[in-house]
Amino acid sequence: MAKPAIRLRLDGYDRIDTSMAFNGMIVAAFESRMATELARLIERHGGRPLVSPVLREVPLNGNQAAQEFGVRLMAGRVDLLILLTGVGTTSLFDLLKARYSWSSVVAALKDVVMVARGPKPVAALKKLGLQATVTVPEPNTWINLISALDEYRPVKGLQVAVQEYGVSNPDLLHALEQRGAEVFPVPIYKWALPEDLGPIRHALDEIIVGRVNVALITNAVQVDHVMQVLKQDGKVELFRAALTKMVVASIGPTASERLRHYSWPIDFEPSHPKMGVLVKEVSEQVTSILDRKR
Repeated sequence: MAKPAIRLRLDGYDRIDTSMAFNGMIVAAFESRMATELARLIERHGGRPLVSPVLREVPLNGNQAAQEFGVRLMAGRVDLLILLTGVGTTSLFDLLKARYSWSSVVAALKDVVMVARGPKPVAALKKLGLQATVTVPEPNTWINLISALDEYRPVKGLQVAVQEYGVSNPDLLHALEQRGAEVFPVPIYKWALPEDLGPIRHALDEIIVGRVNVALITNAVQVDHVMQVLKQDGKVELFRAALTKMVVASIGPTASERLRHYSWPIDFEPSHPKMGVLVKEVSEQVTSILDRKR
């Protein structure tokens, strides 16, 4: 028997204020790293959270790519470092500090252009006493990253290291190679399905039978993993049919790209690709979106 999906109920939020925007609706999400925070946000805005993590971080033990990156960096063979996530940035530098003195790492970075894809890598660098050379503007997609680089300087002939997260981004790597860069991916961890698929299967079944009003997508890889489980269970078309009667809210362009790939509807994107903004704004518009779809 499948376990119930993870229901995150925090002290102070047990009673839903139905005068608030979600008005007691069930809101499904697949967030892993920030699951507790997302459930709190949903409840603050009057929703009943059904949060079922669909991603599991798997560290790359004995990470040879990270070790090779360290060798290249110390030898002066890295011209540009692209940092895609805050957690990945922290992990990468932790690996460096385990092998080299911090002063030698800082010295090796002196002439390296560091490109941060948004505020989280910027914050991770700041904690280390470092500063990004280039910060990618919102919505922080790989296209925004390439545009920011094009404005900053040509990458032709440069040795470019790319800190990857979960899955590789072949479009980003290809765009850099097209511009003449020598690209060296540095994966820090990879995504896998949870070991126990009971909670996510329960959540997907709740969506299929029409008990869920809103689905929040906060990460593009969530969509890949949801589809993987649905294909295993032979429920893809049932799920797509259910989506036509509920609100599908995407955190931003990168997630929306994956939704379009799998022919999911995109009913809402927030004004800024942030989790708090997503929950607040979709809660304010959910009733009108549902009226339109039904």
